Amino acid sequence: MTDGSWQGDVISLVEAFRAGDRHPREEVQATLDAAADDPLNAVCHVDGDAALAAAETADVTLPFGGVPLAVKELLPVAGWPDTEASLALADRVANADSIPVERLRVGGAIPTVQTTSSEFGGVNQTTTKLHGATRNPWGADRTPGGSSGGSAAGVSGGMFALATASDGGGSIRIPAGFCGLVGLKTTYGRVPKGSAIGNLTAVEGCVSRSVRDTARWLDVTNGPDARDPFSLPRVDGFEADLGVGIADLAGLRVAIVPNLGCAVVAPETEEIVAAAAEELLAAMGAARVDLDLRLPNVMGAWGLTGGIGLRKELGERWPDCAEDLTGMMRASVEIAEERIDLGAMVKAESRREDLNRSMATMFADADIVLAATNPSTAFDAEGHLPSVFGGRESTGANNGALTAPSNIYGNPAVALPAGLASDGLPVSLQVLAAHHREKLLLDIALLWERTRPWPLTAG
Repeated sequence: MTDGSWQGDVISLVEAFRAGDRHPREEVQATLDAAADDPLNAVCHVDGDAALAAAETADVTLPFGGVPLAVKELLPVAGWPDTEASLALADRVANADSIPVERLRVGGAIPTVQTTSSEFGGVNQTTTKLHGATRNPWGADRTPGGSSGGSAAGVSGGMFALATASDGGGSIRIPAGFCGLVGLKTTYGRVPKGSAIGNLTAVEGCVSRSVRDTARWLDVTNGPDARDPFSLPRVDGFEADLGVGIADLAGLRVAIVPNLGCAVVAPETEEIVAAAAEELLAAMGAARVDLDLRLPNVMGAWGLTGGIGLRKELGERWPDCAEDLTGMMRASVEIAEERIDLGAMVKAESRREDLNRSMATMFADADIVLAATNPSTAFDAEGHLPSVFGGRESTGANNGALTAPSNIYGNPAVALPAGLASDGLPVSLQVLAAHHREKLLLDIALLWERTRPWPLTAG
């Protein structure tokens, strides 16, 4: 979309820095230029002076040395707006970096721009009262998804190569899927966040153009932090070990369930995902197993308990700020206040237990499950969430039904480009694995990348 910014993956950019073929200052300036001429509305804040100053002395021997970093607006950066993409918090400024940003700085990345998100990360469409609609580089009338919509639109649209994302119900995988990118949702706690409240489903991550970029991102950001009691022990070698386990993939049991036993999927999307899954299965040389999968519907409980964290963020501003919120977020708080009591929490925990048992059974019967990431290709950038998917009717909750189970259970899953639909928009294959098996998912993703290479940017 822009001639100036790097159009390859992040690792190739770092290699260009090290070879002297490009300077971090040039890349930061190119990112700032792209943000100034942003037809996608992917960027909502720039920190040009600080980024250019940091670029002058960047240590390109570091993993992300000199790379401009785009940070999703739900992830605090010291001195930047800390609005949660909400007009109600438009005056708030972050007083410290979040843990992932701290680690990315240590890894050499230069925070340069902030990317748009859906309000409080609550829906998979990036349209807010604060910033308006963000658009998909594959089709400007379509959404890039959410909540990491600005990050996905900017990486896919060629504005910047490295962007953070987060996933509480699919908010990495959904926009990665809509924009033709790699999107890994890790095991809960793999990358520390800090304080946690609400339904304990959200993880930090990135959207990327290549599998190796995601592996390097994990190397830089994973590991425990005392501020996050749910953070996991450090795992080394995500990039170094990438591909080492490909020869062992033939021993896996793989299930292909495009609708994951819990969603309505458009016929064309289902056809493309099933074909991609069969091709990946053949490349792995693995055994296919059949599952009679019926995951319980947890979207209602997930949404209800998510209102707890939202209410905490609003604090004493509520209810005076109600009119500043988008309709779905206002309704989320109102419904939570009305319905959350001991009985509601017991019901929500019972639903979580039901889902956990179903997911455990699924992974007892299959090592890997292949499914769709999204029920259909990207829908309209503005307006209501769709309830019809390729002629098949469902509800608005269907939009995250394929991704939310892994958030509630806490297992890792990755979205990978599977091809283009007849409307020219990306379709995404989702690969699910049991807890702590990110290296396995990355090996499968690398094999798929070699088997079916995808365009690094839109169009």
